[in-house]
Amino acid sequence: MPARHQPVMTMPLSTLKVVPNDAPAPQSMPAWVPRAIALLWIGFLGTFVARALWSRLAGFFVLLLISLFLALAIEPGTNRLARRGMSRGLATIIILAAVAVVIAGFATVMGALVADQASQLSDNRDQYVTDVVGFLNDNFGANLDAAEIVDSLDDPNGPVREFLNSQADRAVQLGVSAFSTLFQTFSILLFTFYLAADGPRLRRTICRWLKPSRQRVVLDVWELAVEKTGGYLSSRAILAVVSSFLHWIAFQAIGTPAPIALAIWVGVISQFLPVIGIYVAGVLPLLLTVVESPIKALFVLGFIVVYQQIENFLIAPKITAQTMELHAGVAFASAIVGGAVLGPTGAILGLPAAAVMQGFLSSVGHRYEVVDDTDLDAE
Repeated sequence: MPARHQPVMTMPLSTLKVVPNDAPAPQSMPAWVPRAIALLWIGFLGTFVARALWSRLAGFFVLLLISLFLALAIEPGTNRLARRGMSRGLATIIILAAVAVVIAGFATVMGALVADQASQLSDNRDQYVTDVVGFLNDNFGANLDAAEIVDSLDDPNGPVREFLNSQADRAVQLGVSAFSTLFQTFSILLFTFYLAADGPRLRRTICRWLKPSRQRVVLDVWELAVEKTGGYLSSRAILAVVSSFLHWIAFQAIGTPAPIALAIWVGVISQFLPVIGIYVAGVLPLLLTVVESPIKALFVLGFIVVYQQIENFLIAPKITAQTMELHAGVAFASAIVGGAVLGPTGAILGLPAAAVMQGFLSSVGHRYEVVDDTDLDAE
């Protein structure tokens, strides 16, 4: 039987792909990819840890920043006492004690004012309500009943009593807040003492890690910060004294209640609370005076407004020119920026910080004379 041949399948040569013997092997992952992934994770974890630490230590850094500015502010006085043979530690204690006495005196005066006004308000409550209601009805067409308002104040189920009862539950919270504030104040004073008493040693410690050329920059910036911060504090203090004295004369002439205490309040708050200080300071004398006499309150408002303009354009420029000269627009912007970053504390510290930056920028670089427009036209 003849053998049967199997059919042979053929393929065109064009469909075959010839692989050369020297073809490169498939490439592996680049060496930089694992390092990039590792750096990405390290950066992510580092950012997470940094944010967690900042959320817990932000309050501490704010206290340290306040202490630094206070130390810079009192260092000129510490240096003067130290040059007279007194140790820096004792000099710092004396200055801090003087500042504490001034603050305690201000708090005592304001506390006595609040207690006195609260006592008078309680004793003459009905008469005050009747006078205010009569003024509103006569001048603004209000239809209020003084007797009804007095009865609502005495009603145990009235809105006033309900508000007072609701606030009684917050006594514990207020106590905790007061203790926390006291602890923070003590911490600020302690840090301020160490920074002011050991200021030269701290500067030497920092400069040991720097090159001689950079040491000079650090020392110049430090001295500039001391000069500007101390100038800010001294200028504010002088303006506060002048403002308090003139407001005392005006309040005494107008016949406001407790003119000395109100004048000190306006002078201190208007100077040490940037931008809105005068508005906050003016509310208290207006409220206390309008209860007694709305006409007197108008005179108080008029004097506060007029004096503020006199201070801005006549008194303040002469004082700040010798201590800390800062453009009004720059001061306003620095207070807003500082308040946005650190709240009220940042608003207060923003002014000396802006003064330090302005002084530093003016001390570096080179300034040229401005070409007059007439010269340009002549060309």
